[in-house]
Amino acid sequence: MTQQEPQQPVREFRIGGTITASVWRNETQKGDRTAVNHSVQIQKRYFDKADQDWKTSGSFFPDDLPRLQLAIGQAYQYIMTEAARSCAANA
Repeated sequence: MTQQEPQQPVREFRIGGTITASVWRNETQKGDRTAVNHSVQIQKRYFDKADQDWKTSGSFFPDDLPRLQLAIGQAYQYIMTEAARSCAANA
């Protein structure tokens, strides 16, 4: 059995240095076709003063929401653009 390299996101949108939307590409076989789906992981990085280390969280403060909205919008736009390219290539 060969060891696979860890999968990486196909695109990351970093907003304000702390909010990141990571887009992941997932392929599944459906008969003789390969179906492509995307998923999005949202996280916030923050510096933990007690541990003196950077951490990640999936929780957001109200002040984070405008940056979160921007990151999600950019991820959505990327996914829709990729879907349109895929349809055009298969036409």
